[in-house]
Amino acid sequence: MSHVTDPADGAGRPPPTTGRDGPDDPARTTGARRILAVRGTAADERRDILAGEEPMAIRAAGPGQEPVDVAITMRTPGEDAELAIGFLYTEGLIAPGDVESVEVGDPAAIAHPDDEVLVRLRVPFDASTIAARNFVATASCGICGKASLDSVALRCPRVAPGPTVTRSALIGLPDALRAGQAVFDRTGGLHAAGLFEPDGRLVRVAEDVGRHNALDKLVGASLLAGDLPLAGRVVLVSGRLAFEIVAKAGAAGAPFLAAVGAPTDLAADAAERLGMTLVGFLRGDGFNVYAGPERIDLAR
Repeated sequence: MSHVTDPADGAGRPPPTTGRDGPDDPARTTGARRILAVRGTAADERRDILAGEEPMAIRAAGPGQEPVDVAITMRTPGEDAELAIGFLYTEGLIAPGDVESVEVGDPAAIAHPDDEVLVRLRVPFDASTIAARNFVATASCGICGKASLDSVALRCPRVAPGPTVTRSALIGLPDALRAGQAVFDRTGGLHAAGLFEPDGRLVRVAEDVGRHNALDKLVGASLLAGDLPLAGRVVLVSGRLAFEIVAKAGAAGAPFLAAVGAPTDLAADAAERLGMTLVGFLRGDGFNVYAGPERIDLAR
């Protein structure tokens, strides 16, 4: 494996780095295919760009421990270190200062060098938590069920109060997120998660074929940047608001979560328990508020 060592820890030293010197390989994030495009009575053969999707194994190890397989997730290649770290963090398996280094797969051993990510920790890793959590890590679905509601309440403290977001700033978020989606521009087929200041300024964006993965990438990048918890910020996700999205945002300390799609009843219940503002159907000049309306200034 190629190895990236963090020279520092949470006690004043810089956070871990991913070791990437340039942008992600577009050959991995997208793929090309000849298609037949039908528009009305006309049919055209043309080249189309599709979003990439490949499996990635997430592994973890503490000092002197053998690596443990944590999960395999289907994802769009790119930001793999952030995805692995974000997954471990939002699932309650690590704390912000736990990451020592990140290693990606050995090109001589596997077909794609970044299809396995090993996160080395400064503290022992408790492998028994993996079986207890019963992960369902795929591109489309996370952990569901009423029993999970209680587990989220136990492992995620209530989010911090604030911020206040104006109506005008809120309705501008989807366009700002869309403008930051570089791979979506080429494929039209990726979910995104964006982190915003309360005034609508975009801080960072992450894309993936899975909306859970996009959020994990965003949280992982925020951890690496020393930005956790996400108190005082707004998170916007594409697609619908499933329970697992709320759980992951709550684990990251996000007080305000919005989406262009609909929430589930379990997602709304979880947001209410966590004291989070939850906004759905954020489209055009309208939106629905499912929890925490006190953070929204409707007069401006």
